[in-house]
Amino acid sequence: MGKARRLPTWVPTGVVAIALFVAVQYLAQSGQISTYWYRVVQLAGVMAVSALGLNLIYGFNGQFSLGHIGFYAIGAYGSALITKDYVSQWSGGQYLALSWMMAAQSGVLLLLLITRVARFASWQRRAREALDEFLRPSESGILVLVPMVLALAVAVAAAVLATMLLQRGLDAGLTALLGVIGERAGQNVLFVLALLNGGTMAALVAYLVGLPLLRLTSDYFGIATLGFAIMIYTALQNSDMVIPVMKGARGMVAIPQWTTWGWVVGVLAVVAVVMRNLVHSTTGRAIVSVREDEIAAKAMGIDIAQYKATAFAFGAFFAGLAGGLYAHLMSFLHPSTFNVVKGFDPLIIIVFGGLGSMTGTLVASAGFAMLIEGLRVLLPQGFEDWRFVLYPLMLLVVMLLRQQGLLGTKEWGWFAAPRPRPREKPSPETAVAEEI
Repeated sequence: MGKARRLPTWVPTGVVAIALFVAVQYLAQSGQISTYWYRVVQLAGVMAVSALGLNLIYGFNGQFSLGHIGFYAIGAYGSALITKDYVSQWSGGQYLALSWMMAAQSGVLLLLLITRVARFASWQRRAREALDEFLRPSESGILVLVPMVLALAVAVAAAVLATMLLQRGLDAGLTALLGVIGERAGQNVLFVLALLNGGTMAALVAYLVGLPLLRLTSDYFGIATLGFAIMIYTALQNSDMVIPVMKGARGMVAIPQWTTWGWVVGVLAVVAVVMRNLVHSTTGRAIVSVREDEIAAKAMGIDIAQYKATAFAFGAFFAGLAGGLYAHLMSFLHPSTFNVVKGFDPLIIIVFGGLGSMTGTLVASAGFAMLIEGLRVLLPQGFEDWRFVLYPLMLLVVMLLRQQGLLGTKEWGWFAAPRPRPREKPSPETAVAEEI
């Protein structure tokens, strides 16, 4: 008799996910849960997307980052500028903000590509070594610096020109495309593009910031990323001096309220699928090896800097997506939402759920949101702020009793590492036939 076929792990995981989605949607539409608690459930999903990104950086890659809230803010404001432009045309056109954002990111990528292909640093080092035989180090440094600066200026000029040309083409193309497909479909497409651009902008900033910062390790990296988060917060406070519609410390208002429960679950599902496949891939195993032992990983030929940058950029991309969802859920953004204190929320979630556990992050995100808002309801009137004292005490008790968090590094269902397929043992008849 043949072996009984096991049910694929994605089936029970998918059933649970669909059941939760349908249950929340039914309870909200039937009025069995209030609008307030429906909003809390959606915020829990948004927090889960952001926390999964930080878990990739800290839980799986081992980089102690305190600047995750900065990428969350970049995604929120970046996507809000695009959709607000579609509604109010603050930039002078419906799609100018989107086209400029896409073109600017492409220009930066082009500049990075030119500098990588040209290998400016390698040419500078070789030229200095050749000139040091005939000149003093100070003199050779000046002679080499001048052509390098000129070459870099040419590369920047080429990237700027390409950006301007690409922006014009994108603006015309987006106007034609979104005008043809209809208002409702165009709005959905624009929302997807806004979320993606908020995420890619956060990822690009993370990559550029990570070039110098990822050389640091442990607490030094955490302090440096904390400084980055403070810089973003300060910039948002004074953002109206550059882009008036952002309103700076007064807060950005009238953002289209396009985030729904379906969008939250859809983005969370996509992020979970991407992260699960990434973690259990060859790249993911290399990322985890950096967390376990950098020296051993380097000895095995793993490019430490590359995989650190990959995890950092992917984590920031997820944070940017979460920020875009938050902006279009609340319809209002204020810099105080992205201060340093709020930046500890995703860190608390991944530590509480278990570092290196996607399932733990999802469970802890829901628990954290419900706990914070549940204490607001349960505590007597006037004592609501005491919830910020009670939940740290609860977290402290959990950390004392179970230091690895709720699930440690364990995963449930489809999130667990796929099992290798069993190999069939050759029978004696098969072995004899192969020899013949």
